[in-house]
This record gives sequence, structure tokens and C-alpha cells, in this order.
Amino acid sequence: MLNGLRPLASAAVSAAVQRPMIKPASARSFSALALRGATRLTVPKAAVAASASQIAAQQPKRFLSLHEYLSMDILQQNGIATPKGRVAKTPEEAEQVAAELGTEDIVIKAQVLAGGRGKGTFQNGLKGGVRTIYSPAEARMYAERMIGQRLVTKQTGAEGRVCNEVYICERLYARREYYFAILMDRATAGPLLVGSSQGGVDIETVAHENPDAIVKQAIDINKGLSEAEAIKFATLMGFSPSCVRDAAENIIRLYNVFIKYDSTMVEINPMAEVSSGKVICMDAKLNFDDNAAFRQKEVFARRDYSQEDEREVRAAQADLNYIGLDGSIGCLVNGAGLAMATLDIIKLHGGNPANFLDVGGGATAQQVTEAFKIISSDPKVTAILVNIFGGIMRCDIIAQGIIAAASTLDLRIPLIVRLQGTRVNEAKELIDKSGLRIMLLNNLDEAAKRAVQVSQIVTLAKSASVGVKFELPI
Repeated sequence: MLNGLRPLASAAVSAAVQRPMIKPASARSFSALALRGATRLTVPKAAVAASASQIAAQQPKRFLSLHEYLSMDILQQNGIATPKGRVAKTPEEAEQVAAELGTEDIVIKAQVLAGGRGKGTFQNGLKGGVRTIYSPAEARMYAERMIGQRLVTKQTGAEGRVCNEVYICERLYARREYYFAILMDRATAGPLLVGSSQGGVDIETVAHENPDAIVKQAIDINKGLSEAEAIKFATLMGFSPSCVRDAAENIIRLYNVFIKYDSTMVEINPMAEVSSGKVICMDAKLNFDDNAAFRQKEVFARRDYSQEDEREVRAAQADLNYIGLDGSIGCLVNGAGLAMATLDIIKLHGGNPANFLDVGGGATAQQVTEAFKIISSDPKVTAILVNIFGGIMRCDIIAQGIIAAASTLDLRIPLIVRLQGTRVNEAKELIDKSGLRIMLLNNLDEAAKRAVQVSQIVTLAKSASVGVKFELPI
């Protein structure tokens, strides 16, 4: 049966590897560039497991994304010119920061890990997460309406993301605005400089409407970025002759930040020539490789978990690979390839997976129990499909976790289990002796069909406010 899924699986893999290592809440720039072939990025193993139809909407992450004010702080520490500014966590603090800036030209920015903040809308009706203001009183007024509210943008989904703080900074007047970024390029196995003379706007739109406006330059990571290369790239970006050297110095310092902090992306939009003739980084977005957390402890200590899916945070703490999706069938699988096939076969039979969850090859019964806690915490889940092919991961360990979870969590969600491989007979015996109402099937196709059927029954019953109780055999 798996042979029949190869076209679907291939499509999922193709969709995954063509997409950048950025989730919607933080990738405001590179999805279009990657899809247009400007670059190909390293993809986390979990990404390969998401179905082709859903991966566009729910991109996984394996990087840390920092708020703008933290990114700007890192730039300032490394000698890169930025506007003056500070973060405020209360309206009173916002007023004080604005007063201390000593200027009437001020910008207040909601600190939310999502692109499109300027065009976003707060759930209290306030439009725009980035506002130009002219007094400390205005800073306080807007902070009162932003802090504690959820901002909805094109990247957050309808639920939005909570704004816990605002960034108050001076407003500088740009004569010209440019786009600049550094990211890891899979094709050249090293850093890639990406730039455009059309900055301060949505770079995806530029990539779509005028791809020739985007310039790229691969850098040999073993040699680093030379001054000559930086000057050449600044010239290609279109900086005026009087600003080329200043721009090149900023580019070199940004490259050093990229390497020093194990970044996966440094994005400046815009990098601007201001009225004083200097080149200033007006906005910054930095992402960092999670694999470097052990040596970037200070950076990773700044992670804002309030901006992340609580289930994904819990899964990471339990060393599980989890991605929340929009369907109603919870999935627990071992191995990215099998997970991909499982999601595809659910879709093939008319269902929608609620998540991708890979327990890996060395999971314990405790991890399996935690996996069930995470899956069952999703109110949309109406059935759970467990699909395990025991190689390194023994089926009896999975069975112990299933039994423990079903017993301790008092699971009322129908549970469909398909087990094959190492110690499968022992696993089936454990399940049979448990006395739990678990639908145990040998065939993946049948298991997926059953999961879809049961999910549809439960969904229909819920819509009619009718309780459903399953008895075995079904």
C-alpha cells in the first residue's frame, strides 16, 4: 500500500525542501525568495514530515527568533549603527523612554514575533502595530492599547500573538532604503548575501514583481567576507558612491554577527541612507540555530516562550518533534518518513491530521505518555492514530506508554493503533491484557480509514450535542 503513496510523499518532500527554515510568525521575507530559487535553506527533519498541503501554512522551526529590540541590542554591541531606542513593558515606562529620547520624531513598535506588524490589527480594534508618534503622552496612549493585547497579522493566524512590550525609538528620515540579509545557503553550503535597492517594503512582493532587483552573493565560510567583496556587494545593491564604504563596513560587521552568534538569518529591512549621510540599520531580524544553544546560552536565555505554541514548547522539553496542524486526527508516529506517509494516507481517505509528532527511535514510556498529553490537549482532536514500525523503537515500549497514557489521562478520545516490527507480539499482548478500548489493527491503510471514520462520527456527534461511546469490536 505504501507504494501507492510515493507520489504523495514525494510531493511532501519536495514542498518541504523548497521552503525556508522559517515559520509564519517570524519569516516575513524569505519564503518567496526560496521558492523562486534565490536560495535553498537547511530544513529541519520535522519539516520533511509535514504533508504538502499543510506545510505552507504550518512551517516548523529549529531556530530561535528574537524580538526586534533584542536583535537591535546585539547589533549595537557589535558596532553597527541603529536608531536610539529602548524597550518598555508598561505605558508609564513607554512615556519615560519617549521623554528621554529628546526628540519629537518617535516610533512605537509592538514587540510581536511576526511579520506585517505595521499592517496588523489588535483585537481591541487598534490598527497598526508600528506607529509614528510625536510626544511622550502619545507613547503612553498607544502603549496602553498595545501592551497585553493580541496583534493579528498576515503571519499570526486569526488568534494573533500577544504583545507584552513595545519598542520606543527615534524616527530617522531615510533618503534611500535598501534590503539586506545573510542566510545559510544549502546550494553553496555557506552564507549567502541577499540585497535589493528596494528596501522598506515586503521583499516577497519585490521577488514576485521584480526579481532582477534582488542581488545575491555566496561567501566562502572558510575564508570569510573580505572588504573588497563587501564593497562590491554594496555597489551592486545601489548605495550612492559616498555611502558605499559605510555600507560595506556595516555589511562586514553584520556578517561577523552572523558567524559569531551561530545565526541562521540576519535581516535588515531597511538598511537606509539617512539625511545625515550615514548608513543605518533601521530594523533587524535575527534567527539562531537551536543546535548552538549550548554555546549561545546568553542569547537563548532571551527566548520569549509566550510567542510560541505551548504544545511545541512542551514537546521540545520532552525531546519530541511536534508540529501543530489544523485537522482533527491526532498522530503519533516514529520516524519522519513514516510520519509523512501517515499524514498523506489520512488525507487520502478524506481526513485531516491535527499534528505531526515523531517520538523518534529512542523514546521511553514516559515520553510516549507526554506525547499523548500534548495531542489530547488539542480540543480539535476527535481521534488519535498511533502508527509505529518497530526497529530501534520497540513496540512494547510504545504499548506501555499507550496503556499508561490511556489509564492516567482517562483518555476519552478513540484510539487507533497500528504496530509492526520489533516485539510486536509482546506489545499486542500488553494491549489485550490492559482491558482498554483500543482499536488494534495490523494494516496502515485500514488503520487510517478507521481513524477517519471514527473522527467523522465524533465530529458529527459533537455538532449535534450527542455523546458517543465506543465498544469493541467495531
